[in-house]
Amino acid sequence: MESNNLLDKLKQMRTQAKNGGGEKRIANQHEKGKLTARERINSLLDPDTFEEYDSFAMHQCTNFGMDNERYLGDGVVTGTGKIEGSTVYVFAQDFTVIGWSLSKTVADKICKVMDMAMKMGAPIIGLNDSGGARVQEGVDALAGYAEIFLRNVMASGVIPQISAIMGPCAGGAVYSPAITDFVIMDKKNSYMFVTGPKVVKTVLNEDITTEDLGGALVHSSKSGVSHFITDSEEETILIIRKLFSYLPSNNMEEPPYVVPTDTDNRYCPVLNELVPENPNKPYNILDVIESIVDNGEFFEISRNFAQNIVVSYARLNGKTIGIVANQPKVLAGVLDIDASIKSARFVRFCDAFNIPILVLEDVPGFLPGKYQEHNGIIRNGAKLLYAFAEATVPKITVILRKAYGGAYCVMNSRHMRADLVYAWPTAQIAVMGPKGAVEIVFRKEAKNATNHEEFVKEKEQEYIDKFANPFNAAEKGYIDGVIEPAVTRIKLIRAFETLSTKRDSNPPKKHGNIPL
Repeated sequence: MESNNLLDKLKQMRTQAKNGGGEKRIANQHEKGKLTARERINSLLDPDTFEEYDSFAMHQCTNFGMDNERYLGDGVVTGTGKIEGSTVYVFAQDFTVIGWSLSKTVADKICKVMDMAMKMGAPIIGLNDSGGARVQEGVDALAGYAEIFLRNVMASGVIPQISAIMGPCAGGAVYSPAITDFVIMDKKNSYMFVTGPKVVKTVLNEDITTEDLGGALVHSSKSGVSHFITDSEEETILIIRKLFSYLPSNNMEEPPYVVPTDTDNRYCPVLNELVPENPNKPYNILDVIESIVDNGEFFEISRNFAQNIVVSYARLNGKTIGIVANQPKVLAGVLDIDASIKSARFVRFCDAFNIPILVLEDVPGFLPGKYQEHNGIIRNGAKLLYAFAEATVPKITVILRKAYGGAYCVMNSRHMRADLVYAWPTAQIAVMGPKGAVEIVFRKEAKNATNHEEFVKEKEQEYIDKFANPFNAAEKGYIDGVIEPAVTRIKLIRAFETLSTKRDSNPPKKHGNIPL
């Protein structure tokens, strides 16, 4: 009889824990078009794989009447499950419980699954819907945030960390997602900011809406904080699952292999006609990527931010690669501050998790101007240089057209430890474009020439004949092969296969000092 009573009590407590802040608050969550924490986890994980931890934990705060507002689980659902059969750890903040404010108990629960993820070598996923620190707990709440931040840093480069922003995320709550590898924002319900519109109005006397200050569109296109923007929570879940299909579980594993349904000797004749004869005419680098990769499928990261460079995951003969490609269609594919930051972080993630890197290069240089110089193009451009030079995974560059100046060096040149560098016949490798070069080299002669225009035209053609082709660089051994564009896929598959046993290392050190 006593045993039955205990089992009844257990069932009652489980039901109570699953109800979070109660039916009314759950209904409010649904009215806003938002799923509950448990509904989100069930949508994310493979069916019947979720194992929950600490569902009966409760806060111990008695300040300001908090002893009368206690809920089983205390505002966060934590545990482990599987995505496509691979183990992951997850926490989902429950906005129905005290507006998902972070308490010491909540922090302890999150830290527990983060510690377990590190020990097991499994990714950690955070589903964020947060009202910030629980004010009633004072410094305990702040300590809880700091404990989470510390674990984010320790896990960086060891296990993949993904943050989905599915509601408000303000104050201290934003820093944990910012440290993680990928941030996904739902444009209907999510926002992120350190201080909200009311504080901005009080301190700066500026009127600004929540959306304009920290909405998903702002962070996906202007700040670069968000790597993906979605139309719904369901799409957010799909993005997370898709992302995991390209990533290893930890830094000791190789990326997942998918049995290819595309052929490894596929000829791509469309590439022979893709680059325009006029070097100033744009084309879409996505057409190149689509032609080269398996089945034309690739997964672009930060699509709306720094669109002059493309970073994406794809597969070559079933194996994951990371792609960094200049986009001639936007700002002529020039490198600027945002493009340098975006691609440098992508390169470092790939290197940390054993993902080979392919660079498709068509870059006229770094973007000039006062704004770029004053905001640190030197420092930020150096981040990309640093990332490529530091990376020890297999690295291959294909120069499609322009490779000018310092940008040539930075974009994984032979001199940055590229393992192989190929060039299309349309490649132009030089310090700068023909017009600028003639203005410097033949400045005096041009000034004194009888026919100025004819002289400049003649010297430009001379410069083009010398540098607007890849053969000069190939002669010096800076390029391993000039290839027909149509065979690029075939060459890359063979090259990455050859490089699959590569072993390289950097000098022993605590860590480098990247120009942050």
